[in-house]
Amino acid sequence: MNSNSTLVSIGKFDLNLNHLLIIGILSLSFSISFLIRSQPADYGWELNEFDPFFNYRATQYVVDNGIDAYFQWDDELSWYPNGRDVSKNSQVMLHLTAATTYWIFGGGGNLYDFTILFPVVFGSLTCIVVFALVRVIGGTTAGLFSALFFSLSLPIIIRGQLGWFKSEPLGLFFSVLALYLFLSGISSKNHKIAFIKLVSSGIFLIFGLSSWGGNQFFIIVLGIFFLTLPFVRNDHKFLSWAIPIFTISTILFSLGFERLSTDFIFGLGGLSLIIPTIFLVSCSIIQNKSNDKSKTRNGLLFLAAFLIISLSFVIISIDSDFISLPSFRYLNAINPFLTTTDPLVDSVAEHSTTTIQQSFLFHSILMIFAGIGVWLIIKSKNNLKKNDMISFSLIIGLIGVYISSAFLRLEIFASLSIIILSSLGISILLKEFLSMNFETNKFKNLITKSSFVLGLIILLLIPFTFSYGTSVFIYTDTPPTILNGGTSHRIATNDWNSSLDWIKNNTPEGSVVASWWDYGYWIQTKGERATLADNSTLSTATIEKIAKIFLNSPDESWRALQEMGVDYFVVNIAGQRYNVDGNDDQALYALHGGADESKKQWFMRIANEPLEKYLLPDGISGTDYFWNETMLGQMTPFTPIGYINLQTNEQYLRYQPGTIGIYEKDVKFHSEQNGPLKLVYASPSFDAKKGEIILGVFVYEVNKDYIPQN
Repeated sequence: MNSNSTLVSIGKFDLNLNHLLIIGILSLSFSISFLIRSQPADYGWELNEFDPFFNYRATQYVVDNGIDAYFQWDDELSWYPNGRDVSKNSQVMLHLTAATTYWIFGGGGNLYDFTILFPVVFGSLTCIVVFALVRVIGGTTAGLFSALFFSLSLPIIIRGQLGWFKSEPLGLFFSVLALYLFLSGISSKNHKIAFIKLVSSGIFLIFGLSSWGGNQFFIIVLGIFFLTLPFVRNDHKFLSWAIPIFTISTILFSLGFERLSTDFIFGLGGLSLIIPTIFLVSCSIIQNKSNDKSKTRNGLLFLAAFLIISLSFVIISIDSDFISLPSFRYLNAINPFLTTTDPLVDSVAEHSTTTIQQSFLFHSILMIFAGIGVWLIIKSKNNLKKNDMISFSLIIGLIGVYISSAFLRLEIFASLSIIILSSLGISILLKEFLSMNFETNKFKNLITKSSFVLGLIILLLIPFTFSYGTSVFIYTDTPPTILNGGTSHRIATNDWNSSLDWIKNNTPEGSVVASWWDYGYWIQTKGERATLADNSTLSTATIEKIAKIFLNSPDESWRALQEMGVDYFVVNIAGQRYNVDGNDDQALYALHGGADESKKQWFMRIANEPLEKYLLPDGISGTDYFWNETMLGQMTPFTPIGYINLQTNEQYLRYQPGTIGIYEKDVKFHSEQNGPLKLVYASPSFDAKKGEIILGVFVYEVNKDYIPQN
């Protein structure tokens, strides 16, 4: 019985053994992805990171009030006192898709639980869509490899785990589906089907862009791909209407989203589709009127002229503000050298520049097979049979690797690109190797080929089970951010949940809470109170003011808090308790881990303050001025009492190179004192026992009756 033997016939469809193999591998890919993404459940059933809490609140608003009300919603809890126009400044399709799927599949269950599981389901379903995409490019074998690789891809999984109700999982699902429909459409011989697929592709591309702005990457890929189509395909008549249909549907559908609309059409995103489409149609006309010998030459000359004119137009338009530039993050992706010019962008961990070590950890052996794939694709055009698919695979591969060099967050694109190229490379390599005849003896030939396949499997499995002392399974086994406070500690505590519950139940409705912008969404969603700033970073000026409040004197900061209408001020401090030998009652503390005590360097950069004024030469420990004269120093309920060299155990009263600070508890703003702030709540771990981690959340009430001393 061969792989095409019919098992079941249903009408005109025959279920074969190879269909069972495909279904089995896709089911395995979905299951692997689902299980790995679900590991944070070991620590607790919570939304993960910061943005998901706003996305949940926005989805709840749709469910409770309807879609029409959502588009009229001005969120009063965000960016007090201005609020936030949600439909203009949010991932609209994420909220609408989650609400719609909840209405269909939620069964009246808890929406919070539904949104926790949402990214796992859509992230795992993307394995199947990736299979469909790569199958169009390079065949079924390559598609199956891509589904398996996608299910194990570390950069993709860590941005789509349980509770990661953010942009990437749904945005990637929609955009990969759009690419599949587009490539399938231009490959279809049935023009009616091609038309439907191309229009659908444009719609899903906008769905993806409205879910995640990072999907501009796919527009860049398609724009460059359009420039190559007149040279790799001869059916210019078909391309001359097919590509415009796709572009027009994309542009028209973008008008339905306030965040996109004309800003997208007349911005770099829309022009990246419109200009290449104009070129494709024009170049096709020129080539059709040229003879066979001059067709390519005339096309290339026109391409060179077109690029020069278009680039000049874009530069002039940008200078005259005719074209609206994307935000700094998107410009940074295009030009990685901008990374360190904006301290606010640079302060976000996921915006750090990708290192070679991180790239190898993320992609490992697939990087080698991707290189083999590029070589085999270029070496023999017969490997993919279609020149346009060769062009597309090389373009998405090269652009993906380039774009990802700017931000660690964008490694998701490098991963997708490497998955496509490595899947193509392995499938081509297998096909060529298995078609060879190494021995006249069939048994020896079978042994040789089996050994090759086994070796290939071992090479592919090693990175997923052991890499730099860790693996994808260990690396992704981390607690939801709200349970470890966004620190580096792999523990789960109730500090933030308890604090937010206290804020919700013990502060008057209408209260305004200030904190570093990281925690804004948590306070709005679980604390149900308005905040000055949150993770949408809509007002960098407000964030800069908060940074200055942390660093100014308590009296100056109190005046600023009064002017901004703040009622409560929250600070988060992480550390660990130690005890003096032989005296369990005398506790000492080390402050570290990634809370506000570790972010103060960024407060200084964002506030444009000199670091040496506040920090000792190690760039971490605070100076006497920081501890005695700044609001953050006074809000931190600890005081340094000495320094220790961990290698030699030598102790010093003053800082020495190579030492770290040792602290004791010291609450400066007691509730019974008449200071600018009053400590009204400290989270449970502030009373940590010996050796335990502190993830302290401290809620201070702004003393309205305080009289500044100077």
